[in-house]
Amino acid sequence: MPTQTTTRTYLVTGSASGIGKATTQYLCERGQRVITLDLHDADVVADLATPAGRDLAIEGTLAAANGSLDAVIACAGTAVMTGLTVRVNYFGTIALLDGLRPLLAESSTARVVVISSVGVLFSSIDAEVAACLAGDEEAAAAAAETQPILAYGSSKLALARWVRRMAPTPEWAGCGIALNAIGPGVVETPMIQELLDDPAGIEMLDSGVPMPLSGHSKPEQIAPVLAFLTSAENELITGQMIFVDGGADSIIRGDNLW
Repeated sequence: MPTQTTTRTYLVTGSASGIGKATTQYLCERGQRVITLDLHDADVVADLATPAGRDLAIEGTLAAANGSLDAVIACAGTAVMTGLTVRVNYFGTIALLDGLRPLLAESSTARVVVISSVGVLFSSIDAEVAACLAGDEEAAAAAAETQPILAYGSSKLALARWVRRMAPTPEWAGCGIALNAIGPGVVETPMIQELLDDPAGIEMLDSGVPMPLSGHSKPEQIAPVLAFLTSAENELITGQMIFVDGGADSIIRGDNLW
């Protein structure tokens, strides 16, 4: 079994804040090499919402990697209630991973984790999810505009389904790349700070996402899970959506999964 005794090279997207920032710090403190990607304050500055920005992100990462990339932790995302959400959360993430997959395949212990959400357990825009999985970005963005409040969860549901479908394929598992998603519960990040500052917002979050184990999470509590899933030690977990949610999934769905 391989052990993480040597320095591995990671790409962390969304590295300037929230889970991405905490994960970058966690990895760097443990001697790992981290390439950061975000809209600002990063090694690679690029906008995953646009095709040009995605190309820039891929080119910049390949240049910074200098021939060695062992893992990608895709944290970049947005929750604005427009079509921009699906462009970043789904299409930006997928384009980046597809562009980096050939280099990842050269690593003997390649790992990828994307950030989905506990929001996949709630209502979604079927047309948005279907358009994402069909690769139709414009249709997905248009569908997101029809019910903006559901756009975020729908983009994350599509992302989780993409992981589920792609993980066991020759292009991913066949090349030795473990591909997983995590579903955080309520994480205290700038993305939801407005809700956290409002007692009514907190009540809404807690009623929708009950977290009996430890309550709302900090980004620093998510980072170790991401680090394990992208470590050399993770040799068997792939195609999974792992809820890191303090028990919310267990309460919302009960035991009717199997």
